[in-house]
Parts: sequence; C-alpha cells; structure tokens
Amino acid sequence: MDRRQFLELATAGAASSLLVLPAYGQSKSSRIVIVSESNSNTLDVHTPGANRASYGLCMMTYDRLIRFGTKILPNGVPSYDYDKLEPQLAESWEIAPDNSAVVFKLKQGLKFHDGAPITARDVKWSFDRFVSVGGFPQRQMEQVSLTDVNQFEVVDERTFKIKLLKRDKLTLPSLAIVVPGVYNSELCKSRATTSDPWALEFTKVNSAGSGAYKVESFKPDEQIILTRFADWQGGTLPKQERALYRSVPAAGTRRALVERADADVATDLPPRDVADIATAKKIKIESAPQANTLRYLALSTITKPFDDVRVRQAIAYALPYEKVIESAVYGRAKPMFGASTDAPRDASWPQPFPHSHDPDKAKALLADAGLAGGFETKLYFDAGAATVDEPAALIIQDALGKLGVKLTIEKIPDFFARRSQKNWPMAIDVFGAWFDGADFYFRWLWHGQNTVFNVASYKNPEMDKLLDAARQAREGGEYELIAKQFIKLAMTEVPYIPLYQPVLDVAVQQDVNGYVYMFHRQVDARTLAKV
Repeated sequence: MDRRQFLELATAGAASSLLVLPAYGQSKSSRIVIVSESNSNTLDVHTPGANRASYGLCMMTYDRLIRFGTKILPNGVPSYDYDKLEPQLAESWEIAPDNSAVVFKLKQGLKFHDGAPITARDVKWSFDRFVSVGGFPQRQMEQVSLTDVNQFEVVDERTFKIKLLKRDKLTLPSLAIVVPGVYNSELCKSRATTSDPWALEFTKVNSAGSGAYKVESFKPDEQIILTRFADWQGGTLPKQERALYRSVPAAGTRRALVERADADVATDLPPRDVADIATAKKIKIESAPQANTLRYLALSTITKPFDDVRVRQAIAYALPYEKVIESAVYGRAKPMFGASTDAPRDASWPQPFPHSHDPDKAKALLADAGLAGGFETKLYFDAGAATVDEPAALIIQDALGKLGVKLTIEKIPDFFARRSQKNWPMAIDVFGAWFDGADFYFRWLWHGQNTVFNVASYKNPEMDKLLDAARQAREGGEYELIAKQFIKLAMTEVPYIPLYQPVLDVAVQQDVNGYVYMFHRQVDARTLAKV
C-alpha cells in the first residue's frame, strides 16, 4: 500500500467513525447535519471570547425585534437583504416624525423556550445588558448610536421605545444583527450574582431565548444539538426537527463526510477541495461573495518606511493580484484591482482600487521616496488562515524581492490576540462588516477612533470628518458625494491594499434546499429542508 492509498483510507475511516449520531427513533430526513472546522464555544454572544460560530447559533436560539428579509444574488443564491427589515418579535414599529424615537409593538402571545411570556420588560433588560456588559457587544452597538440604558423605555407590556440620540441611519438595521437578542430577563436575574450582574456565566452554557431552535445538548467546540421550538412566532417554522452542528477540524474529514453523505452540509473547506467538488457536480456548492468583506494587505502608517504614502503606493503597484488570487483561493474570489484612474465612480463597496501589477511604476515610486535600493521589513499573517494566506504571502515576498525589498514572513498562531498591539509593519488580514455600506466598513479600519481592526494605525482628520458626515447622510446624492470622497482618499493613501473579496463556499447535498447566505457567514438551519 502506497502513502496516497493509506491517507485515503485513513481519511475515510475517520469520516465513518467520527460522526456517531444519537438515535432518536426518527429518520435521517427529520434532522440536518452540518460540519465545520470549529463550533460555538458559548451559547451567548455577549460572553467574552465568543467566537464566530456562536453568532450563527444565537441567531437561531434568540429572537430580535426585527430581522432582515431575503433577496436573490445574481448567481441565484438566496441572501439576507440589508435593505429589507421584517417583523420578528415586533409586529410593527413607528419612527417619530422628528426622528427622536422609534416605538415597537410586540406580537401577542410570545413565549420563551421555558414557556414564560415575552414582555417589553424583557426587551428593556436585554438592551440594558448589551450597552453595559462591555466587550464586543457594547463596542458593536456604540457604532450605531445605542450607548445608554436611558435610551430604552417600557411603555407598557407590549410596547418598547428607543430614544434616538442622533440621526444615524445604522440604528434601525442594527436591531436585526446578532447582538440585540431578547433574553428571558427573569430567568437571567434569578442566576445573577453580585460579581456577575448580567448572568453571563449562566448564559454561557444555558440558553435563555425564544428562537426557532432550542438547545438540547451543548458540548463546546464538539457538538451542538438543536430541537425545533414548536411555539416559535418569529417566522416560518423550520422544516427540520433537529439540527446537529459538529466540529470537525480536519478539512479532509469534512470533505469525506459530505462526499459519503454522512453530513448534509460542510463549510470551511479549502478552495482547492471546493473546486474539485464543484467540478464533480455530485454535491452543490452554494457560493456568495462575502458581503462588505475584504482580505487585504495592511501597511503600518506609524512604521518606517510605510509612513511615506509613496512607499505604500509602490507596494500597491508591486503586487501581482491575479497570481495572489489564483495561488491563495484557486480563483474563487472577486478581484479588487484594476479600476480606472478616475475611480470611484459610485459609492458601492467593496469596489476595485485603481492599482494593478506595474513593477516599473512601483520602482519609480520607491526611488522617489529615496528607497531605490529597497529595504527590509516583515509580513505577518494568521496561522489559522495559512491555507489561503501563506500562498499569498509567498507571492508577495517574491514580487517585492524583485524590487529590492527583503521580506521576512512571520506566521502568528495568536494573531487575533496580538492584533491589538499594532506593531506589525505589514500584515495580511480580513475584515467583514455586518452592515452594507462603505461608511460603516470604513469606521472600523480608516477612522481615527483607531479600533482593534485598524492594524495600519491610520489616522487622518479629513477622513474622520467625511465618515462622521456620512453617518448622518440619508440615501441618495448627499451620501453618494461624501462616500466617493472618502473612498477616493483611501485609494490614494492606501494604508490597506485590497487583495480580493472572499467568496463563501458551502457544500450542500443535492437533497437539501433552502440555504441562505447570512451576514455572519454561518450556516442557518432554520431555512434548510430535505427534499
């Protein structure tokens, strides 16, 4: 037996033995099995350290006042629709004529999973929680002008009021994202302590929601079993009685599981595997450009020589973008280079920058900056994203080497923990915003508030002024004019050089329908149905 045969048998054996599912006396058609690289590490996104998988889980187990509707992408894949807000717990809402407040009327007969009624008091307690708990939830909602418990008011049992601090077009859509879930306040308060007033330790391992699915079993980073909540009133009741989410770290095993039909859905597959599966056509590949997301090369504006805009522009012209995309993701990405020199022509985002592979122009810019002989620097990337980032780093290293730039590559296992130190000259990173629109995305990377994602440490008062103005501008010509200005500034200053817009690929069995691309980029079992 040669090495290849051994590895194939080992992978197949792992796939057949790993997925041991509990017997419920039900057919496989009543449950949906989703495998991914990692699983939720908590049942509550408000808890410190909640991972991305927990976002998807909490969207299914908690409800919000409103939710996003759906639309069909150009390639036929259904997607959430940021511009379409629909009722969930609220049956209606009304914005005051002077934009000073928005008032929600709750549906009648709403229940939490334990049967307790949902009232406006639960909504008020939940909103107080996310503006007070600190960490990611509080920071996220601060970005949309929800900052103070005094903004939230119980009018009566079914009426809840939010006082709007200022004109902010992001406030209302923010109520449909994962953070403002409504919690069973009485249950949480009964488990709160002096040191833990918001009962975070309880909700980390116990659900207190009213969502379409209840948590039946929770083994962090291993397996989660969800059971349909028969009394759910937040939307169309899920077709599948149970949803099982399994953590399968090995990509080869995930591929084997879905190819052997031991899993209904597989995510986080390497681009090469996705390309192979798509070619075979036995399993559907549901693909969608990751909304408002870029993988980019960040250049530290406080580190020499990248404090010189000419050097940053030189790097932008030095990159062989097509090679990066082909090597890193086998072409499965949306290019973000090669725009005309008069870009941007509109306020869309993400959009290509006006740079392409032009070594001669890069050399001239370096010479103009007094660096004709090149320089030495380092490039950092996340070890957890090595499948795509390491090939990209090697292509970048080779291209810059031809300009005399000696680049040392550093693979960082604790990338996210060290990101906040902002001491990397160059870094490959990725950021995806939960809201469509350039202004919201830019506030995380380009604004002088200097969030953790601003690894380039970029600050420019002109940029801040434009972004602050865009927050208050409504749709139409006013916003379009402002957005084109700050996008143009980003294209000129290039503290971040877009490499590509990633595509989210999900492998789905032919007999499974209903996949919808979600803003948090996790598979939502609520819409899945076996034929």
